[in-house]
Amino acid sequence: MSVRILALVGSLRSGSHNRRLADVAVGLAPADVDLRVHQGLGELPFYNEDIDAEGLPLPAEVIRLRESAKEADGFLLFSPEYNGTMPAVLKNAIDWLSRPFGEGAMRDKPVAVVGIALGRFGGEWAQDEARKAAGIAGAAVLDGVKLSIPVSATRFAETHPADDAEVRAQLTEVVTSLRDKAAVAA
Repeated sequence: MSVRILALVGSLRSGSHNRRLADVAVGLAPADVDLRVHQGLGELPFYNEDIDAEGLPLPAEVIRLRESAKEADGFLLFSPEYNGTMPAVLKNAIDWLSRPFGEGAMRDKPVAVVGIALGRFGGEWAQDEARKAAGIAGAAVLDGVKLSIPVSATRFAETHPADDAEVRAQLTEVVTSLRDKAAVAA
């Protein structure tokens, strides 16, 4: 039986280093891991309780995200850093997955947060904010599982993250740790 991990990428930019890193994670996933990158975070409406009320029809993209999340055994979040914090698109996805209150799709499921950023700290502030938001949403955040890759514009100017042996090794450790925790929780 495969462990299902849903990846959420906080960058919408084509050619995003974080999206490339997510694609590398998919390729590195062990045979017993079904790791998929969710498409469409940019189409999610901003979270609003007026449209997330019992008896009202939900937007199709919200339904699709929540269904994918319910099927997942764990989550791998990829966060760049925008002005010292996580991107709104990633926070918005976490907000949608935190509802209904106490029963959200992330509840009690393991979450790891990784990322690439332009700055010299690799987006650590953004990743800390994503861990905080996921934890408040009820997820079992793997605080000790981290991967922050700094100075992305220089490091990946002529190299894809898939061609960086250090990145591949560290990302493999993250995916394996998340798989192990998700297998126990499932």
